[in-house]
Amino acid sequence: MPHTLHPYDAGHAGEAGYGEAAVAALGVDARQLFKTLVTVVDGTLTVAVVPVATTLDLKALAAAAGGRKAAMADPAAAERATGYVRGGISPLGQRKALPTVVDESALDFATVLVSAGRRGLQVELPPVELVRLTRARTAPIGR
Repeated sequence: MPHTLHPYDAGHAGEAGYGEAAVAALGVDARQLFKTLVTVVDGTLTVAVVPVATTLDLKALAAAAGGRKAAMADPAAAERATGYVRGGISPLGQRKALPTVVDESALDFATVLVSAGRRGLQVELPPVELVRLTRARTAPIGR
């Protein structure tokens, strides 16, 4: 599968946010770099992948995941379930495969960037590959 790794200095991302820091460091479009958010939909940990330029619409995510209610997961639970640390959670290669929903805007790009599993490293790949590898569904979950 064609992909490109993009290392960058994650620096002090805490204030601006990890996604925003990656956008600034790599000089990419904030609509093309996606953040990985771990949520809980009707009691089930669920991954949402949305552009850094947007916020997650929890109601839309719940509907897309076939549930009624969605909320952000506890960060410690997200880290335990995925095997990654906050700010470096990748939708790929998680410890346990979680249900995943990718914002449909990803399909507007030839390639998208997502965390490669640690702070300071993004992987660029075709969105169809991201969806295939994560067994995701796509839906309009960003706003």
